[in-house]
Amino acid sequence: MDRGGTWVRVLAGSRAGEERAARWPASRVPDLERPLARLLRRWRIAPEEIGALVVASRGVWTAAERRAAEHGLRGLARRIRAISDVEAAYRGALGEGAGVLLLAGTGSIALGRDARGGWRRAGGLGPLLGDEGSAFWIGRQWLRATAGEASRPRLRRLLGAPDAVRRIAALAPAVLRRARGGDSQARHVVAEAQRELARLLHEAARRARLRPPVRVSWAGRLMDDAAFRAGVWRAARRQGLRIAPRPPTEAPVRAALGLAIAALAPTTRTPRGP
Repeated sequence: MDRGGTWVRVLAGSRAGEERAARWPASRVPDLERPLARLLRRWRIAPEEIGALVVASRGVWTAAERRAAEHGLRGLARRIRAISDVEAAYRGALGEGAGVLLLAGTGSIALGRDARGGWRRAGGLGPLLGDEGSAFWIGRQWLRATAGEASRPRLRRLLGAPDAVRRIAALAPAVLRRARGGDSQARHVVAEAQRELARLLHEAARRARLRPPVRVSWAGRLMDDAAFRAGVWRAARRQGLRIAPRPPTEAPVRAALGLAIAALAPTTRTPRGP
């Protein structure tokens, strides 16, 4: 189960190899219990029939956060494990080996894994303190570069909106289109975003003490843009980081299902999340 991005995605697998999938708009971790319980009733699956449930969610980093998320879902399966959505994305992209996942959507983070399986992160501090190079960052920089006196009333309304971060991030695709069309201001904003993401990638690789060439992969709508992504890789190489990019192997929700299946094997030990 993956609660990353704007959707909750559920993937259930049986010992017979049958699978079922569902999704609904994302909310907070405690709000998962009731919709998930309703889904299980609709699927006619009793909680005691579920051997393991793995939830990959935003805002799950520390042991206390994992315990709180797991506690909120108690009673829905015999075993429950909560991990970060970025960890699920990493496992889906790069499996169990060392490397760096660069996630850039509304926010941004680079998650590295060292040779011993330990996790190292760079960024991921949210719009107030971080999210360098993200869609939100691009939208904000564009507004700064283009704001004039006549646009101030519109900007004040935008900044005062309860979903201001999402709305500012939604400007990024248009900025990328302008950059490809030759707009000099847009090209400057996009190039700087790519350099910021490359710095996150470099920092995560340094913290994980990875030897070059570093295996890297990606997640998030911004990094799904092939032209933008290629610019990030070029920026990383200009900063002196030898990288070996590879596309994600599978979706984060499938990686979470893999962890749930592994939890049913008594001899399998899976390292805890970052």
